Amino acid sequence: MTMTSAELETRLPDLALAFRGYNVTNLGRSHELLRHPQYGGLVGRRLREASQLLADTLGEPVDLTARVDAQRETSLANYTDAIVLVSAMELVQLELLGEFFGIDYRGARLSLGYSLGEIAASVAGGVVALEAALEAPLRLAADCVALADGVSLAVLFSRGDPLKLEAVTRLCLQTNQVGRATMGVSAILSPNSMLLMGQGDTLARFRQSLPDEMGSGVHLRRNRGAWPPLHTPIMWERNIPNRSAVMMHRMPGGMRVGTPPVLSLVTGKLSYTDSNFRDVMHRWVDHPQRLWDAIYEVFALGIETVLHVGPAPNILPATFKRLRDNVEAQTRGSVGMRALSAVVHRPWLKALLPERTALLRATSVQQVILEDWLLDQQVP
Repeated sequence: MTMTSAELETRLPDLALAFRGYNVTNLGRSHELLRHPQYGGLVGRRLREASQLLADTLGEPVDLTARVDAQRETSLANYTDAIVLVSAMELVQLELLGEFFGIDYRGARLSLGYSLGEIAASVAGGVVALEAALEAPLRLAADCVALADGVSLAVLFSRGDPLKLEAVTRLCLQTNQVGRATMGVSAILSPNSMLLMGQGDTLARFRQSLPDEMGSGVHLRRNRGAWPPLHTPIMWERNIPNRSAVMMHRMPGGMRVGTPPVLSLVTGKLSYTDSNFRDVMHRWVDHPQRLWDAIYEVFALGIETVLHVGPAPNILPATFKRLRDNVEAQTRGSVGMRALSAVVHRPWLKALLPERTALLRATSVQQVILEDWLLDQQVP
């Protein structure tokens, strides 16, 4: 049964807004929101404004409204369209909450965002205006896309003990010292999984070293698709971190804590102050996303509901669900073969549960996909 607007509003004090990032698909159900008899006017207006923002920044005409209406998916070739489209749809979904249901999202306990989503979370929190926040990502997008050429993404995972970031980083550095290609950790998804990005044959050479360096229980699985190598040292090659920092000197705003406050995936904590927005965003460019630390912080702070914002969010909902399933399987029953089997297959979780008891809350946190919720409602 769909949560009512009254129920959603009462959950705000213990609710987290979760913003999605860039992916190979970025439209979600945006076309349904655009064609909706009540929502469509506001959605269309915000998409036209987003198109103008993109045109003003890069000097190239674009029609995001037509793209959404025709359900023409974005690709790396139109990466800037995706940046603005995802951000604009995240913000307008929250605006629809207030306009049609009287729910002020600013009453939420906190917000967080994966990759690009952290920028949208900061905009939604009133820290910085959308046009200011997106200037550096848009102006440097062409270089990010160029760096994506020859870059592959892979999931590193352990079937045994938790992965240690220091050990993985060391092996990345050893791999980078041979040849002229670079690789690095892009995200820490859980204690036993990380996202890696690598140029050329780096991932293949990294995989060859795994048995000797980390044991037979650690594996690397390459994914299809092409992504700009954000949150890795590959971004250094065109000086993107420092070039973005220089642009942010002139950026207006960034001098207040967000409402709601933003839980940063750069640090995995509520680290933003009224003066460090530029410093954190500088590190955002090339530092790995500490998704696991942020997820645990959500549980530790007593969050009861996660409202996923944006078109067809994927990584954050999947991470919460996977952890819930793992904790349920790990704790179901205290004796018997089934419980013993769960322990055997999730030793990383067994090791963490005695000290990090907030993980037990994974089974009770409720997830809501905002675009689905909006389209399921009977508008007053």
